[in-house]
Amino acid sequence: MRLLLDTHVLLWWLADSPSLSGPAAVAIANEPEVFVSAASAWEVAIKRALGKLEAPDDLTDALEATGMRQLPIGFAHAAVAGALPRHHDDPFDRMLVAQAQCERLTLVTSDIRISRYDVAVLAAS
Repeated sequence: MRLLLDTHVLLWWLADSPSLSGPAAVAIANEPEVFVSAASAWEVAIKRALGKLEAPDDLTDALEATGMRQLPIGFAHAAVAGALPRHHDDPFDRMLVAQAQCERLTLVTSDIRISRYDVAVLAAS
């Protein structure tokens, strides 16, 4: 199973947070293909600048140290995200759903609204 981490899951993983469930942590640790979307880096940067989030200053370095793979946003991802039903209004989450659908990834998240989409989900909490 190839994984795509939701932004909060990425931050939990980096912080070794107990909020991340044991099964999700084991899957992330053992899966050879774990992806982090450029949308997550963008979301973290915006929320840090607004003072709404504490996150590593060196997110890129932290990601490189984990061995996780960066997933850029492509035109197909954008088209799919724009066409998704309005189950979720957060543009970052909609992009993650679209990327998971396009790339056939399992989205690791604790956001129950995401399960309303046609996307594989691994519960993170």
